[in-house]
Amino acid sequence: MTCARFVLMTWTAAVLLIATTTLQAEQAKKVIKNLEFANVDGHSLKLDLYLPKEKNAPVVVWIHGGGWHAGSKDGCPITWLNDHGMAVASISYRLTDKATFPAQIHDCKAAVRWLRANADKYGYSDGKIGVAGSSAGGHLAALMGTSGEVKELEGDVGGHLQYTSRVAAVVDYFGATDFVLRSKTQPHRANKEGSVVYKLLGGGANEKVDLAKQASAAFHVTQDDPPFLVIHGDKDNTVLIDQSERIQTVYQEAGLPLELIVIEGGGHGGAEFYQGEPRERVIEFFKQHLKTASKSSQ
Repeated sequence: MTCARFVLMTWTAAVLLIATTTLQAEQAKKVIKNLEFANVDGHSLKLDLYLPKEKNAPVVVWIHGGGWHAGSKDGCPITWLNDHGMAVASISYRLTDKATFPAQIHDCKAAVRWLRANADKYGYSDGKIGVAGSSAGGHLAALMGTSGEVKELEGDVGGHLQYTSRVAAVVDYFGATDFVLRSKTQPHRANKEGSVVYKLLGGGANEKVDLAKQASAAFHVTQDDPPFLVIHGDKDNTVLIDQSERIQTVYQEAGLPLELIVIEGGGHGGAEFYQGEPRERVIEFFKQHLKTASKSSQ
């Protein structure tokens, strides 16, 4: 009887200790919602900051998916980076009911410049910034990586133009990287009137070829582009895996580092992309490329 009580008390104490430790860890983090980083013609663009207990933490920008016409910054799936000493900024951007491309990439770059301009105020590092996104957000994350200082894609949204919008590492979850290829392999999604790419470009990718190339990360790869980690399911019928294989090929031809993780049986997203081995690989990738961050030139 005494022994049983002792075990119960020990177990209860352990549970309380774990709960207290978890609560303390959560209290050490800080979440700041709905910070406006730009306003375009009365349309407010906001971001949510998830700050770890560590000061001067590097930042990873999260870009949500939703076919460029839906989705939101809420429910960011990579806030677990806080537990590894990294801040996360989940951002909004103009959807296709508000504007066509390149508005979306202009907004993402504006968010990065704002983050650098406000680093001292919120206590994270203004050095190397990473970017990650899924689906439409994966497309924008990849384009962020390969279009550094491409004038047509920089824009002037939000100001802070004295700060660079370059990013130092990219995690692309099943994003499109070549709309010209997609116009051939998925014409119903890229060329058909009313399709998601049609709405993004303001016309079919088969007709707006120059704009389709401008919107495609694969057409902007240069030797100074950052390392990529790409994660894609081999059963994804929404964005075919050939999109990730395309950026992999271009990066290999340029001699640049890119790792492609294929989720066997994986579709277009799901919990399996953000837990287990894929999560661990994302954590290690950003630690490797961001945790040695130095102050950026301003």
